[in-house]
Amino acid sequence: MSEIAEREFIYIWAYFNIQFRQIAGYWIWGMALGSVISVFGKEKLYGLFAALRGKRLGALGIIPASLAGIASPLCMYGTVPIAAAFAEKGMEEDWIAAFMMSSILLNPQLIVYSAALGETALVIRLVSCFLCGVAAGVFVRLFCRRGNFFDFTGFGAYISKDTDPNVFMRLLKNIGRNIKATGGYFLFGIFLSAMFQRYVPSESFAGLFGRQNGFGVLMAATIGVPLYACGGGTIPLLRQWLARGMSMGAATAFMLTGPATKITNLGAVKMVLGVRHFVLYLAFTILFSFATGLLIDVW
Repeated sequence: MSEIAEREFIYIWAYFNIQFRQIAGYWIWGMALGSVISVFGKEKLYGLFAALRGKRLGALGIIPASLAGIASPLCMYGTVPIAAAFAEKGMEEDWIAAFMMSSILLNPQLIVYSAALGETALVIRLVSCFLCGVAAGVFVRLFCRRGNFFDFTGFGAYISKDTDPNVFMRLLKNIGRNIKATGGYFLFGIFLSAMFQRYVPSESFAGLFGRQNGFGVLMAATIGVPLYACGGGTIPLLRQWLARGMSMGAATAFMLTGPATKITNLGAVKMVLGVRHFVLYLAFTILFSFATGLLIDVW
């Protein structure tokens, strides 16, 4: 290894090590919380949400539906069968839309991860994801009254992987699956953050994504499509971007479009929406993200 390469390796490792020590705790606690809810709380959560149907809440049911989506610990391929079961029991489609939209955007594990971004970013992420779910429910209620917005044909009942009779082993296995699913993305995100910190000038980045820059919000919403692979993996990048001058509005746009347009999530959404409604979903997501980002920067 040449002297220059060795020096660059030392710099990048130093950045990587600092980032890892700063946010690894959030990743560990996030996985632990997500696993605890998944093993011990998800059935009760879904039962409480299903029971709301008998309350005749009407449009107001969109609010608890969006909250239930945020509290859901499952990925989109786990959420769809749950939503299919709700639909089979006659739950309103606007409720299902709110539940699925907010479930795509946020979960308890990602909430803990996002605490590493600071209190302001965490609150904004929680509120914007909740409101996006509510807006999706309102949109379906107002403009898709004919029903059949979703098509859950082919999705069977949700099959839980948490079946070990030993409660402790059930929790450990769930944590193991969480580590396997997110660990690589988390480490890769820290690596990208270290590379970014070393080689990207802060001035140029602040100029592109800085405050009250509508183009920066649009760019952030756009780069969320190819860059977003795992919520935990994006936290190190967002920390660096915010530290280098990215506006909170641009960060919010990225946090909304990223999970909503993640390839694996798009695959599940496309199957239950069909082509026409899928296009509406993409347009809704991008417009909501862009408008929310602009509003936050102006505010």
